[in-house]
Amino acid sequence: MSPTAAPEAALLLEAHPVRPAPGPMTGLRDRFLGSLRRAAPALFAYAAVRTVVLLVLGIWAHKEGHGVWPALAADWDAKWYLGIADHGYEHRLGTKYDANNLAFFPLYPCLVKALAAVTPGSRASVGLVLAALASFPAAWGVFAVGDRLHGRRVGVLLTLLWACHPVGIVQWMGYTESLFTAFVAWSLYAVLTGRWVWAGTLAALAGLTRPTGVALAAAVLLCGLLALRRRFCPRVLAGTLLAPLGWLGYVGWVGLRLGRWDGYFAVQRLWRNEIDGGLVTLRHFRSLLAYDSTPELFLVMVTVTLLASAVLYVYALGDRQPLALLIFTGVLLAIVLGSGGVYFSRARFLAPGFPLLLPLALALARASRRTLVLGVSGAVLGAAYCGAYMLLVWPSAP
Repeated sequence: MSPTAAPEAALLLEAHPVRPAPGPMTGLRDRFLGSLRRAAPALFAYAAVRTVVLLVLGIWAHKEGHGVWPALAADWDAKWYLGIADHGYEHRLGTKYDANNLAFFPLYPCLVKALAAVTPGSRASVGLVLAALASFPAAWGVFAVGDRLHGRRVGVLLTLLWACHPVGIVQWMGYTESLFTAFVAWSLYAVLTGRWVWAGTLAALAGLTRPTGVALAAAVLLCGLLALRRRFCPRVLAGTLLAPLGWLGYVGWVGLRLGRWDGYFAVQRLWRNEIDGGLVTLRHFRSLLAYDSTPELFLVMVTVTLLASAVLYVYALGDRQPLALLIFTGVLLAIVLGSGGVYFSRARFLAPGFPLLLPLALALARASRRTLVLGVSGAVLGAAYCGAYMLLVWPSAP
């Protein structure tokens, strides 16, 4: 090297310093931030709807002299989850109806107990905050599925419609719907993008969260088997085997705890939750729509939600939605409509079935600006009224 070459090289390095190649963590962070920026309008819309619903509830509750916090954090199913976090599960089946807490799946109360041990505040407050926080990854996952299938506009509208579900207020209550929907949405997204281990892991977690986690397990399992039939892949096999483990694990544990193979199903019978092929559902339809001259408004809303969901599923079939979405919503509908259990909670049971809203999101995306504004405004106001009515007027569980 000539005597002048070294100083020239030093000047070049000073002017154009060599930057290290981005590592895997940097790439992961960039992808995360990019995905978050793309989802930001959907998350903002979701937060706006939830805020409007909460404000309407607060104003209505203030006029009626009701407290908002107990209704959101410590009533009905929230009370059962808090009881499990405080005292654990029953050891015996018993004979009393609607009294055995083994009907409630364990992941949410276990998280409440664990987080309450390391954070200030009561377990009820922790449960409410956990549900509200989980609703944002859920909304993000709903957007991700809609964006993946039909673009950003449809993804935003799908998220907004999910926020406007008639019983969407449970997304910010001490219930499991937000956590469950987060697992569902991201598991379905993982199937759509070929991330099978993630799909199976999230399906297993969903199976530890709600009984209807079996619908997601079925979707991942069947789609995985079809993928394996086309081409063997260890990751697909791993995700397929993981998917049902959460649901099967809890059902099996209940059986061992009660000393009978059908222990979990025996518990469900004590809650009157048996599959009857839809006979009880049809009797409720007939009673509310044909014979009851003054039907309860909340039950009318439940009935309209169930019928609309069935119609939307037919549209989803016509739109040829991806098989994973059709299996999940199909099994979910079959469980909810085919059960002989309580009727008034069935709209809530369908709340995680956000793919059913895709036909509506697609229609709004193609609509004129005036129709879009009217549709969205009506959905938001309807969600606010239904949510407040459900908590302040309806005398039973959501």
